[in-house]
Amino acid sequence: MKNKIIVLTLISAAILGISAIPFQPKKAMAYHSESEIEFFKNHSMTPIAPGEYFLTPENCKGCHGFDTLGIANVDANGHDVNLFDDWETSMMGLSAVDPFWRAKVSHETMVNPAHATELQNLCITCHAPAGHYSAIYKGQQHYVMSDLLNDSLGLSGVSCTACHAIGDSSSLGQLFTGQIPYDTNKVLFGPFTAPVAGPMQLYVGMMPTYSPHVSEGKFCSPCHTLLSNTVDLSGVPTGGTFIEQATYHEWLNSAYPSQATVCQSCHMPQIEDAVILANGNVGLPGRTPFNLHQFAGANSFMVNLIKQNKTTLGVSAPDYNFDSTLAAITNMLTKQSLDVQASLVSITSDTAFIDVDLTNKAGHKFPSGYPSRRAVLQMIVTKANGDTLFASGLFDANYEMQNVATPFEQHHDIINTQTQNQIYEMVMGDVNGTVTTVLERAASHLKDNRIPPAGFSTLHYAYDTCKIVGSALTDVDFNKNGVTQGTGHDIVHYHIPLNNYSGTINVYTAVYYQTLPPAFLSDMSNYSSPEINSFLTMYANADKSPVKVDADTLLNISTGIKENTLTTINISPNPTRDGKVLLSGIGYNSFQLEVFDQNSKKINVILTRKSNSIELQLPTAKGLYFIRLNVNGQVKSYKILRI
Repeated sequence: MKNKIIVLTLISAAILGISAIPFQPKKAMAYHSESEIEFFKNHSMTPIAPGEYFLTPENCKGCHGFDTLGIANVDANGHDVNLFDDWETSMMGLSAVDPFWRAKVSHETMVNPAHATELQNLCITCHAPAGHYSAIYKGQQHYVMSDLLNDSLGLSGVSCTACHAIGDSSSLGQLFTGQIPYDTNKVLFGPFTAPVAGPMQLYVGMMPTYSPHVSEGKFCSPCHTLLSNTVDLSGVPTGGTFIEQATYHEWLNSAYPSQATVCQSCHMPQIEDAVILANGNVGLPGRTPFNLHQFAGANSFMVNLIKQNKTTLGVSAPDYNFDSTLAAITNMLTKQSLDVQASLVSITSDTAFIDVDLTNKAGHKFPSGYPSRRAVLQMIVTKANGDTLFASGLFDANYEMQNVATPFEQHHDIINTQTQNQIYEMVMGDVNGTVTTVLERAASHLKDNRIPPAGFSTLHYAYDTCKIVGSALTDVDFNKNGVTQGTGHDIVHYHIPLNNYSGTINVYTAVYYQTLPPAFLSDMSNYSSPEINSFLTMYANADKSPVKVDADTLLNISTGIKENTLTTINISPNPTRDGKVLLSGIGYNSFQLEVFDQNSKKINVILTRKSNSIELQLPTAKGLYFIRLNVNGQVKSYKILRI
């Protein structure tokens, strides 16, 4: 009994001391029963040691993991929403054990061995920030892979305190490439006012502190805009830098900041249920809204690969946690990323004109992030009997693209042959303008036609870090409606040759997402190291099938064979500034004329007959219009731009 009195006295004294701190009101303190004290004692939580700055996630698991009593960390329906389990199998929790990342670090250091220390130190900064910064704060000059592999703090990846210790510095949102402004005063920042400080300070030695910056987009900025120093093929620095990824700047250059839609809005979705945040404490109030710590992105491939190789990688998380993460990723990719809509514009005796409108629903480019990631637009047209009439965007048995142009596929506005493929990607070039997958050799972007988010503009101050590169920049309906930018759409115009086929056709359109296409590994495969060899073995045995993001179908479209003699008709001017368009060469033939906007919506126009020509007046709205002309049963379509 004497021991219990001493323990309770110490706890009371600690709580009273904490409540005396000005920004921690007394009403936030909770009473702890003896059973609750035993709970905290038995969950391996000890105060942070002197000279330490971060905690391993296990220190947080006791309070913020699964509650065996089903009281804390559950939603209003009793469903478990604990922070630890959701985080553990996300790519945040797995970042330091990611076998591709380890192999890529090995690859880069083998290409430029003289830079091995700097490369490892830089790459680890974001994949194991707590381990890296803890070592640096203690006086180490570098923190490399050999340090990481022997450090439980580093191996915890982007862990609880690796995020919650980020301070509200004036430089936050301006420091990138792993420059993280940590607050080293043993504080952990959260989104709720008047946090209950007693348990966390007593048992892990950290002070929970309210700060709104944890709910702002800039909170994610240090590791989601990355620049690397460029070297030539001999490993000599050029003095230039390369933007490896700029997801944060893509978000800045969008409509979402003005709508208060931040990174956390999607990747940490909120529920309105009042959730008790810590196990074993009956006095805690429920907090709302509650951010799920799923951190779902698009990388289901790597999560699944790690699940299949977790024993080899030293990962102990149960399969059902992996399955929960994979379900969240699938939902993100298929429900919140992209919309695909196919529409028949017109059909002539020899060609079916089909538009595919892709709408980016993400708050950044799609796809975004690491340069290996790509999205493929697939179009398959079949005859009534199921035979293929046209196919573009197909994969082979190894899930590599078929008929891809070399050195890379250009962006297409119009696709009229099966050898053309629409691939949304970023392609890196070295100092000679040759395609490379070696990040340190990357000197320029040879292509970037990843679909921008709504509101994206080439005039935005952040555009220099997230440019559109290549022929997408001159595509009149790539993120544009005429001269107006920021649509977040791309419209691809398919001209499907009918090859004298008369009957009905079916159109199947889909977008597929790939985290790591086989071709991206070709250079790495020329090197051998334990990390590279281990990953390539895992990759060979992995399910590499792309994820279908969205799809659309058009069925039973009728065709007919008619000789088209409309080649003498001319249309001008194109583009038109005042909206007046003249179709000459029609003569006095009977005709039918329809006009559609870029969303395939039929619109009314004013027509004037002038001798052997027709003058029409387009609407005042700038943008792309389609004219379908039928003269004596012969049909032809035209694309007109009003500027």
